[in-house]
Amino acid sequence: MPTALCPGSFDPPTNGHIDVIERTARYFDDVVVGVTVNPSKKPLFSTAERIEMLDLSLAHLDNVELASLDGLLVDFAARRDIRVVVKGLRAVSDFEYELQMAQMNSALRPELDTFFVVAKPEWAFLSSSLVKEVARYGGSVEHLVPAPVAKALADRFGVASS
Repeated sequence: MPTALCPGSFDPPTNGHIDVIERTARYFDDVVVGVTVNPSKKPLFSTAERIEMLDLSLAHLDNVELASLDGLLVDFAARRDIRVVVKGLRAVSDFEYELQMAQMNSALRPELDTFFVVAKPEWAFLSSSLVKEVARYGGSVEHLVPAPVAKALADRFGVASS
């Protein structure tokens, strides 16, 4: 099987992200998790911190590589000869946005295909933004994110983790 690219900001990684990556790793020989760098956004965690959290959370998968993805996704994919992008979908609103992105990527690089993985029901409501908001106010996120992420959030917001 070809290599698959799972791109995202992962600020922070959630159990939903981990699930999509694990499921992708079942069907592809190699998976590159591309942590996007968007200069127009102010992430809570640096790219290096997000990669470290993912590294700790995905250590059980030996066919996953982590990389910083700066610039156009199609250029990153072309440099690595990646022809498949895998994106998770939680709701119809995700589909509308991701469909536009997939079509733009296809217009820029026709040989790049996008596969969509539907979120499991237990993660369909979950977003990094919601996790950050709950953690910021001292709420428990241990059941929503991997343990290293829960610790990083607690450290960042100065709250005790369970």
